[in-house]
Amino acid sequence: MAEIDVNKLQELIDGSSNIVFFGGAGVSTESGIKDFRSVDGLYNQKYDYPPETMLSHTFFVRHKEEFFRFYNDKLLEKTVGTDTVERALPNKAHYKLAELEKAGKLKAVITQNIDGLHQEAGSRVVYELHGSVLRNYCEKCGKSFDVHYMFNSKGIPKCDSCGGDIKPDVVLYEEGLDNNVISGAVNAIKNADMLIIGGTSLVVYPAAGLIDYYRGDKLVLINKDATARDSVADYSIHGKIGEILGQIVVR
Repeated sequence: MAEIDVNKLQELIDGSSNIVFFGGAGVSTESGIKDFRSVDGLYNQKYDYPPETMLSHTFFVRHKEEFFRFYNDKLLEKTVGTDTVERALPNKAHYKLAELEKAGKLKAVITQNIDGLHQEAGSRVVYELHGSVLRNYCEKCGKSFDVHYMFNSKGIPKCDSCGGDIKPDVVLYEEGLDNNVISGAVNAIKNADMLIIGGTSLVVYPAAGLIDYYRGDKLVLINKDATARDSVADYSIHGKIGEILGQIVVR
């Protein structure tokens, strides 16, 4: 990555006081969490059903035991960590965004990820468009359960109070996004004087459409590969977002 890239990004950040960050799977891949569309992502692994099918509301209802077998193996194992699988930890991107928020420059993180790494790194204002694996609730009585309870459950996780099935607080395919989360994200983007989009191919809607609410003149795209929105960005950088943001000085 050329030094001029970081210098320009640094200049834009230095001149901003209401930054919003919109991030996707690429933010977490540097923490060891696989995305969906890369060469070794979930879409390119062999299962009886495509991941998009197994993570749908219909599949959850009709094939619940198989849903949780896939869900625990592919979405929870890195979050919890095991004797053989190292737990995913926040990376330089997560920590730099938290640092920018603490300095009063960054006002919100909007994420498509469900791993909770932004909060673990210290970010406080986080709009989780697709929910979080860290939150789970009984479909019958509403009792909450943490991710360790889910991961250690055998078969279909059951409520220890009423025996009801437990559902992760994640937005499955066929389910709508939370209206309060969407409203908060839209307002944050509308009020931003700088919008940084990182680690996303901008192909998952309706989430990707949120950037259309930005009206400023400092739209920055940071992604490993080119996106369909590069042409409308005021500045774009191709590279690993952790390596790029890690070089920014907060002042």
